[in-house]
Amino acid sequence: MIYHRAMSDEILLAVADDVATVTLNRPDTRNAMNAALLRALAAVFDDLETRRDVRVVVVRGAGSAFCSGRDLREMEAREPQVDIVPVLRRVEASRHPTIAMIHGDAVAGGCELALHCDLRIAAEGARLGMPLARIGLVPGFALAQKLLEIIGPANTRHLLFTGRLIDARRALAIGMVHEVVAAADVEKATAALARTLADNAPLSLAGIKALLAQALAARDQVAHDDLDALIQAARRSQDASEGRRAMLEKRKPVFRGE
Repeated sequence: MIYHRAMSDEILLAVADDVATVTLNRPDTRNAMNAALLRALAAVFDDLETRRDVRVVVVRGAGSAFCSGRDLREMEAREPQVDIVPVLRRVEASRHPTIAMIHGDAVAGGCELALHCDLRIAAEGARLGMPLARIGLVPGFALAQKLLEIIGPANTRHLLFTGRLIDARRALAIGMVHEVVAAADVEKATAALARTLADNAPLSLAGIKALLAQALAARDQVAHDDLDALIQAARRSQDASEGRRAMLEKRKPVFRGE
């Protein structure tokens, strides 16, 4: 039986053979995360938590990209926003194993969404990265923790300081993704991995997820109020506004350190 549901215009849900597929559905913006998408993403994971017909969750994007990160137009318009960190933590806390199918670029918040899934399969040609320094922003503390957890301090420094996107093969080499396949095979490879997980014992999967969550729980005890102040100062700066405008206008930003 296949179950389809539109959680909103921004998020689609399909369930078949114990596997739920959550699709970010803003292809015209390369699945940029606006407030509506973030709210719907959290809601769909709440919905999946009690489902008895789901053992594994696949997260993917519609169109050519996995996710291009936060919606810069919404940010520049100073519209009310949804904090991305609790949404990503909700994805991470899912009792079901999660797989990010990175068939296209996963950038900034989109890269973090993939990193907050348990496993990641990338297509040849997909790019990943955190180009926040190029638009005058600083990653949130919890997001930097996730990078350090997965790719270590040296690779995190290079990724954040340069702001460059890396290709799927480089992402595999530094442990950012688990598998790279030809673009034509990414759906098949993701389905095969999901099937492998779904065929395992449900109580074992739930126990492993709980074990890993508790093992990582100490990270939440690290004080970071001082860093949050720096992050917010960067977000409110003139450089951040210039960076967003430059990205939208496809030009090089002129930063002034203010």
